[in-house]
Amino acid sequence: MIHDKDYIIRIVKQFSEMLATLLLGKNEGMLPEEQQRVFETNMNDTFKMTFEELASKSAEEITGLIDAKDTSHHIPYFELLGHLFYFKNKENPSQDFAEKAKVFYETYLQRSGIFSMPVMTRIGELKNSL
Repeated sequence: MIHDKDYIIRIVKQFSEMLATLLLGKNEGMLPEEQQRVFETNMNDTFKMTFEELASKSAEEITGLIDAKDTSHHIPYFELLGHLFYFKNKENPSQDFAEKAKVFYETYLQRSGIFSMPVMTRIGELKNSL
């Protein structure tokens, strides 16, 4: 059971790191098709659904899905969700994506107790765009 939990957290953190790298514009030589394939694989491994399926849910529904998971997984998942919706909002601006990114980043900061200047900057940027 411990190995399962470690694996899940590792997958979540790797996906989050990949999104952070993409947000910084460092694609490490990946072609767009390869990036899309890696993205889709990570979505399936992490959420067991496509981004479109996840995005069709409300922030409250997604929070409920995360709250049903092991408590130790909540913080990495909320950070990942913030990155995910922020990245998708950058790729294709949408008020829904911006609102969800803001909610998940705020939840991440609140539950983790961590002060993150990059996340605070993104929240400010998202508030300005709403």
